[in-house]
Order: sequence, then C-alpha cells, then structure tokens
Amino acid sequence: MEPARFTIVTSFGKVGRQMSKKKAAAREFLWLQCTECGDLNYRTSVNTKGGMPEGLKEGMKKFSPRLRKHTLHKVKRK
Repeated sequence: MEPARFTIVTSFGKVGRQMSKKKAAAREFLWLQCTECGDLNYRTSVNTKGGMPEGLKEGMKKFSPRLRKHTLHKVKRK
C-alpha cells in the first residue's frame, strides 16, 4: 500500500498558484519620471487599497543615467 502523498502535493500546488494571482491583482505599477530630462527611469508597484505613500507623492531622489547625477523623480501613471 502506497500513501496518497501525490494527490496532497498536487492540490497544494494548485492552492499556491491561486493565492499568488490574488496578491498580484491588488498592486498597481507606477513610473518614476525625471523632472530635469523627462525620462521614465524606474518602475515601482504600489498597493491600490492603501493609497500612495507620502514619499512617492512628493517625489524621490533617484539616479538619472542620462544626466549621470541624482535628480528628483516624480510619479507618472501610464
């Protein structure tokens, strides 16, 4: 007699896949645009239920490869 371990692993794998789809649906992608040259250098995800954090609303200092220095990047929704 063999244990029914194969059916347990298969059902667990299906449950894991369903949970990951639900988590991905609660996030939204935003682009960070350089205020000096206008390039869209970075993409970040934000939780749609909690709103946007204060740090993202004001802008962030990020590196701009074109200008080769740190500049202010603001949020742009695509």
